Amino acid sequence: MGTISGTSVSFGTPVVFQASRSDDIAITFDSSSNKVIIAYRDHDNSYYGTAIVGTVSGTSISFGTKVTFNSGATNDISLVHDSSNNKTVIAYKNDSNNYGYAIVGTVSGTSISFGSAAAFASHTIYETKIAYDSANGKVVIAYTNASQQGTAIVGTVSSTSISFGSATAFDTGEIAFIDIAYDVASGKSVIVFMKGPGGNAGAQAIVGTVSSTSISFGTAVVYDSGSGNEWNTVVYHADAEKVIVVYWDNSNSDRATAITGTVSGTSISFDNSVVLEDGAISYISPAYDSTNKVVFVAVDDGGNSNYGTGVVYQPTYSSQNLTSENYIGMSRGVAFQT
Repeated sequence: MGTISGTSVSFGTPVVFQASRSDDIAITFDSSSNKVIIAYRDHDNSYYGTAIVGTVSGTSISFGTKVTFNSGATNDISLVHDSSNNKTVIAYKNDSNNYGYAIVGTVSGTSISFGSAAAFASHTIYETKIAYDSANGKVVIAYTNASQQGTAIVGTVSSTSISFGSATAFDTGEIAFIDIAYDVASGKSVIVFMKGPGGNAGAQAIVGTVSSTSISFGTAVVYDSGSGNEWNTVVYHADAEKVIVVYWDNSNSDRATAITGTVSGTSISFDNSVVLEDGAISYISPAYDSTNKVVFVAVDDGGNSNYGTGVVYQPTYSSQNLTSENYIGMSRGVAFQT
């Protein structure tokens, strides 16, 4: 558990939730039960898709019993809390057929139970990311198909089931390293991705608008034109009413970099980027802290023996030209796991 004070962060003692190898780890906060849910690929149990409920107390966290949500090898796990229905939705790829599925989970106490899985893509997929559209009470899943084309689909939760509208392509070329966030202020979903073979067309973002069970898109906007930009992530900053894109900038020695995006209609514009960590990084995950109104970014810090490292980042809300001179509040290089 990390505790943020200003632009600094301190950590409690790590707690094991899986006592053997696991990967494809994803996490969400369930506001209705005040719990966190972690979903992952369980190597100790034939790579099954598995979930576990965590309860935060002070600077520690405790866990219930793990529950299987897919009795088969599972990959590309992403999950989100649906606050309209008080459910958690997990999107994933089933390795037996490489199809995309989603399943609805219900938290009770320190456990979680699941309904039946529903396919959102009855064909090969490679990536899945999910966001919750609070204005429409829907989930939006972004993924890439067998040709690595960008696709999105709208899901509707009813009790412990989920159904889907028709899929819509948001990019018909080759893309990778996708992520999605819902922009509450504009009522839009923002998808970020690396464009072209090897990222030769740079990093881009596109705005999606949900209508009933469909989603439509504006025109993609480049936020970094360097080639090979990888691990694009995006998070909504509720106080600033903007999205913060955090990415691994391959054209700048693999540094962790942030850029602020403002949605207007069906498009998005960006301020200047800011380097968050001077050393090369791999893997990156941001989260918004609504109490302190900052973004916490966790990275694998290649400049510090690949330690798990946290950075607290606070953009200047009023500035439309965010630079290293006028952003405030970055605490870099705080190791939380060595």
